[in-house]
Amino acid sequence: METLIAIAIGILTAAAVYLMLARNVLRFIFGLLLLSNAANLLIFTAGRLTQGAPPLIPKGADIPPEGVANALPQALVLTAIVIGFGLFAFALVLIFRAYTGLGTLDSDDMRVAEPKEQGR
Repeated sequence: METLIAIAIGILTAAAVYLMLARNVLRFIFGLLLLSNAANLLIFTAGRLTQGAPPLIPKGADIPPEGVANALPQALVLTAIVIGFGLFAFALVLIFRAYTGLGTLDSDDMRVAEPKEQGR
């Protein structure tokens, strides 16, 4: 099972890098979203994948029994999902405003601070 998830993480990371190398800003944002999902899956997998064993501590014990999933990576992934969604929503609005103001999504054509020279 871990091998299959490792392959999925590799595919997500490769697709994210491919999208982030594009000049289109919208593709960059989708690549960033894929990369954050790959990182979340990696953190989730690092907390051990177990079937049907909740991370509960029995009464009178100080630590969870052997073979249960670690709850800390699950909490970190949940927090990262919420933060990633907020970042993605903000980036989409920012891209929309840039498109309405500049008329393009190509990062090379977004030259507000450095306008193109007329002679070239």
